[in-house]
Amino acid sequence: MKILIAVDMEGISGVTSWDQVDPGHAEYQRFRKIMTEDVNAAVRGAFDAGADEVVIADGHWNSGNILIEQLDPRARLNSGTPSPYSMLQGIDDNIDGTFFVGYHARAGSQNAILDHTWSSRRIFNLWLNGILVGEYGLNGALCGHFNVPVLMISGDQTVCAQASELLGPLETAVVKHATSRFAAECLPIPDAQELIYQAARRGIENLKAGRTKPFRLVEPVQVTIEYASTDMADKAILLPGARRLDGRRIEFSAADMPGAYTSFRAAVNLA
Repeated sequence: MKILIAVDMEGISGVTSWDQVDPGHAEYQRFRKIMTEDVNAAVRGAFDAGADEVVIADGHWNSGNILIEQLDPRARLNSGTPSPYSMLQGIDDNIDGTFFVGYHARAGSQNAILDHTWSSRRIFNLWLNGILVGEYGLNGALCGHFNVPVLMISGDQTVCAQASELLGPLETAVVKHATSRFAAECLPIPDAQELIYQAARRGIENLKAGRTKPFRLVEPVQVTIEYASTDMADKAILLPGARRLDGRRIEFSAADMPGAYTSFRAAVNLA
């Protein structure tokens, strides 16, 4: 059994501000250690529940956050950018299930730590086939293309609720209860990581029992992006096949979810 752990940083235990996830700030060094420990908790849960292989995708910022020297040596790490599948580097038909560790709610969510969708400065909203999604939905749909279910997610209560509603039955580890965008009641780090460990174990057990299913979108996939400003849409409309819907929105169609994923990333970069 091969598990892919896709990791972001805004939903990591104890994180409540941009300073803590920005490599240019002194606080970042503290929280990349906690990020690595959160991942290790998920790795332990996966192996203790019967996984044979664990691969990790470091999906925050430049994908160079996890401290490999402190990472559980049984796991392999995808690090560095750009990579073909970015936050899900390593996803393919050989993966049996995925964990989302350290995730955050979609842009515009109330009571959600550091809510955004891919780029806090560029993207207001993202729809796939008319469904409003965050990164959990975008990444979950790419997993679904490869027939891979999302087994668990960790983060605040809002992202856990959003992912459960969209992706179907999955295990959740609520490591903090957000009271605004920059405030939360955070569990003690050992308690939070125990929740991650237990959710990972249960996720594997659900997979073995046949209680999980992938989140699959009908293909071709229609992608609609709402940018933060009109000049961003002015630039993004240069994407081949894109059309302008209004001042801040563009849309395009992709033959499949991998195409939608890579084209979305290109549209963000163009903006």
